[in-house]
Amino acid sequence: MARYKKTGKKSRLIKKGKQTKWAPFWTIPKMYGVGRQVHPGRHTVVKRHWKRTKTKA
Repeated sequence: MARYKKTGKKSRLIKKGKQTKWAPFWTIPKMYGVGRQVHPGRHTVVKRHWKRTKTKA
């Protein structure tokens, strides 16, 4: 990858990086109720890993 990234590409990569994170921990009791133990990555919409799935950004 280039040493200096263009602004548009950089903003797209930032957005993709945010999409791969787990959902916040406080969303679990809100969605499933108090006492239910669910992994926060379960209801993250986009799951992507840098090595497994590439982007076209």
